[in-house]
Parts: sequence; C-alpha cells; structure tokens
Amino acid sequence: FFSFCNMQVPVLLLREGTDTSQGKPQIISNIGACLHVVDTLKTTLGPRGMDKLIHLGRDTTISNDGATIMKLLEVEHPAAKALVDIAQSQDNEVGDGTTSVVLLAGEFLRNAKDLLEDGVAPQVIIKAYRQACNLAIAKLLAMAKVPSADTPALLKENLLKCAMTSLNSKLISSHGVEWSTEGAVSMTGGEFFGRMAVNAVDALDENMDLSLIGVKKVQGGSLSDSIFVEGVAFKKTFSYAGFEQQPKYFENPKILCLNIELELKAEKDNAEIRLKDPAQYQSIVDAEWEIIYEKLDNCVKSGAQIILSKLAIGDLATQYFADRNLFCAGRVPDEDMKRVCKSTNANVLTTVSKVTPDCLGACGLFEERQIGAERYNLFTQCKNAKSVTIILRGGADQFMDEAERSLHDAIMIVRKGKKQSAVVAGGGAVEMELSKHLREHARTIRGKAQIIMNLYAKALEVIPRCLADNAGFDSIDVMNKLRYMHAKKDEDGSLYGVDIETGGVCDTLAKYVWEPVDMKRNALYAATEAANLILSIDETVRNPKSEQPGDNTPVGGKGGKGTGGRGMAGMMAGRRGVKRLK
Repeated sequence: FFSFCNMQVPVLLLREGTDTSQGKPQIISNIGACLHVVDTLKTTLGPRGMDKLIHLGRDTTISNDGATIMKLLEVEHPAAKALVDIAQSQDNEVGDGTTSVVLLAGEFLRNAKDLLEDGVAPQVIIKAYRQACNLAIAKLLAMAKVPSADTPALLKENLLKCAMTSLNSKLISSHGVEWSTEGAVSMTGGEFFGRMAVNAVDALDENMDLSLIGVKKVQGGSLSDSIFVEGVAFKKTFSYAGFEQQPKYFENPKILCLNIELELKAEKDNAEIRLKDPAQYQSIVDAEWEIIYEKLDNCVKSGAQIILSKLAIGDLATQYFADRNLFCAGRVPDEDMKRVCKSTNANVLTTVSKVTPDCLGACGLFEERQIGAERYNLFTQCKNAKSVTIILRGGADQFMDEAERSLHDAIMIVRKGKKQSAVVAGGGAVEMELSKHLREHARTIRGKAQIIMNLYAKALEVIPRCLADNAGFDSIDVMNKLRYMHAKKDEDGSLYGVDIETGGVCDTLAKYVWEPVDMKRNALYAATEAANLILSIDETVRNPKSEQPGDNTPVGGKGGKGTGGRGMAGMMAGRRGVKRLK
C-alpha cells in the first residue's frame, strides 16, 4: 500500500502522441538528414556537373542550379530546411554559388559528426567554427584583386569574364552560337549570354533595379536566335477586329499610358437604375456613349500615336483609333507598363480630362514584329532607356526555363561586380588557399580548437574535389597537385585551381576564371551559420495534427482528470460521428 502511494503520477504537458527526441543522437540524426540532401546536390557542381530532372505532377524541371533544385525537392525534414534557406538567401543576395554554399555547410556538418561521436561538446565546435570563419573571411579579403578598369570598355570586359565564369557551369554554356568558316565554334552560349547580361545591367540606372530587365520566352528556333532589345518588348495583347486596321510602325511616336477602361459596360452590370418613364432610358444610354466618346476624343487630342492601358480597350475604342491611324493595346501587364514608362519617360494616367505634353512618353521607333509564332510590340531607340528586354528562343520549354535561370545568375553576378569590382581566383583556388591558411593558424593554438579548425580547413577542400570528380578526373591526383602548388612560398601558387580542360591545375586568375569576393564571403558566412544552427539543436518536438482544425479539446490520459473531468464521452465530444449524451 505504501509503495503504491509513493508512485509518481506522470504529468503530460504535451499533446498525447507527441514525439520528443533530444540529446546527442538528435543532433547526429539532423546531420544525417542534411547529408542526404547534400549528396543529391553534389554532382551538379562545376562546368562538368550533371543536371537533375525533377518531376512534380505535370511539371518537369531540368536544372543544375542549387537554389532551384533545393526549392523543388520540397524538403520536409525541419533541420534540413536550413539548407534550403541558405541556398535561397545566396540566390537572392548574390545570384550564384548556391550549390557551393550547400556543399560547404554539408561538409562542415560531416566533419562535426565525427567529433560529436568522439564526445566533443557541440558548443566547442560552434565556437571554433566561428573563429575559423572569421579567419577565412579576413584572408579572403586580403586575397582580393581589383582588375584594372580605367575605361568603360575595360570594365565591361572584366564584368564579362565574371559573367562567363558563372555561366560555365550552366546548360547553355557549351552550345555554339557562332561558327567560323572552318566549322569551329567562334562564340559559345556562355559568351553570348554573358554579353547580354553585361549590356542589360549597363543599361540600368544607378539603382540597378532588376525588375526593369524583362525576359520573355518564345518557343522555337535556337539559342542564337535570342534577341536583346534596348527598350521594351511585350507580347501582343488581346485585341478586337479593328486592331488589324491599325498601323504597326511609327517613327518618333508619342505614347500615352493609361489605367482606365475604354469600353462600354453592360447596363445590368454597370449600375441599377429605376425609371418611371421609358424615354429616360435612352437618355441614360446616350449619356454613356457621350462619356466614352469624350474619353476617346481626349486621347486623340493629346497628340499620342500609341495608347496603352492596363485595363481593357473595347471594340468601339479599337475601331475609333484605327480610323484615325493610331495604335492601341489594352490589358498590358503591370510589369511591362512599368518598363515602358521607365524607358519612354511616360506617366500612367487615371484620367484623360487634362492630358499635358509632359505626361506623354516618346521613343525613336515602334514596331510590331513576328518572333516565332508570336507577335511582339517593340519600343526601341529610346533616348534615356532605363529598361531592356531579352527574348529567349529554344526548342523545349524546360531548356528555355533553364536558360532564363542561368541568365538571372549571370545578371546578378554582373550587378554585384559593378557595385564591388574585387574578384578572386575561381576553380577551387581560393578554397585551397584558405584551407592552407587555416591549417597554418591551427598550429599556433592549443586544445580541441586546433583539431576543429583543421577539420574546417579540410571541409573547404570539398569544392575543388567535387570539381575534379564531376569532370571525370582523379580527384586524389588533382588535390595533391593543388596542395603542392599552394605550399610554395611564392604568391603565384595561391592562384592555382582545377583545370577542367586538361585534368591538371592552372592559374585560374590568368585564365579569367573570376568570381566576386562578395559571393565567396556570403557563401562562407551562410554555410558556417547554417552548420552552427543545426549543431545547436539538441531537441526536436513533433506535435501530431489534430483530427479537426481548431480542435481545442484537452488531451491527457484515459478518462478522469486527463479528459478535463468529462471522461471518455467528454474527450470524444465533437468528433465526427460522435454525439455527447446528457
């Protein structure tokens, strides 16, 4: 009896069925989940990296972009989602290096796993990782080179080299765009789209708003048929019969941009009016016609030859403008209208009662051009064009989607390079030099931090190792050559990285394999913080979903106090198919 009284009654604080995992096994389990994701992404790194085909329902995506793959994988593990977040942040901040940041974070965790199993506290690992990251960032900034950019042409060439480095690992880089008379490729897709990216960013104002760079996709043709428009181009909008009678070519036209409807509304949809005299109905109809004709007449009197509106332009207005040799387009997408205004200096008006010449835009040439199976409206030769449009061509939708993602990465790199021109050698050269620097520093400290810093340095070597593996070379031989070159005392050895063409090593800076410093710095920061975040999680609580949304029924033991004093009937009250009996 006394032993029964001394028994402790379990207190349930969480919902029944809640799964709680804690301690060192939980940290190791989280690391294992992250490494599964990293192994999926590892083979996509570098110019010879493979692509992934992701099939979701009816949608099929082919890509080797790290952020795109991580997003489409729909990772459900709560800890592994941290890798998805750092890939997305790297894509938003820099545009490139999304695969590298995930691989670095995974390698940091892989090495930390061995330490945890040997009994090292995660707090010690986190502290040493942060110290190693700070040392690596300081060394990275010291290694940065600022290429000579005395003239705008030289600056554009430097930006082109950064863009081509970003595009080297993409699907479109190896495609030939121009050929010589001997049949050799004189211009690859990497150079072709790299020049597009540089010209697009160069056309923007000092804010460099990327929303002013429009990218359109037209199926058919090849990559070499892609068009760069210094201005605005958008697909022909929905139109009525009178549209074909309108002129499609103007030189030095005035442009009127509106945000109003230019069409008649059905009376039953427009308003509800109660009349006593049927004759009054005709007067209301006549008034509505007078209003629409007054709007159209004001548009013509403004002197504009091109009328654009975000809202509908009906058949009456279309024919009215066609009779007066004017062009109109309704339901213009908001982003296209914004870019038209930016390029032509037009203002979007919500009324046409008083249209002043200052509100009108202007361009040197307007034309409607057939591109593939689509018709596009082109506004070019703008005096102060702050917007450009790139029209991509290709055979398959998946190929054009990947070309658009690749072009976005190159544009982001050029934008970042224009803000800060400092670069470092690519091809794994900077990672090898940082690894060497950390190993040398580790010899000057004592304790567990020395071992952890050595493992951090070892993790940095995953980038050149994966570059060699994905290119089909012997990674052990390549890594030995790199370590030999970087161990030299002269400065030139610090610039050697993986040579993808020969399977050896080369001075990647001299071969113009350039990467912006901001990309590497952001990757190191993000990868280290993600690894530290996962190492600091020692407990995971999973709450089961309630059977009905908003079910606030207390859940405890079986009956009695565990059910709020209402027993089994009280616990089950409100469930489907269960009635509470009084």
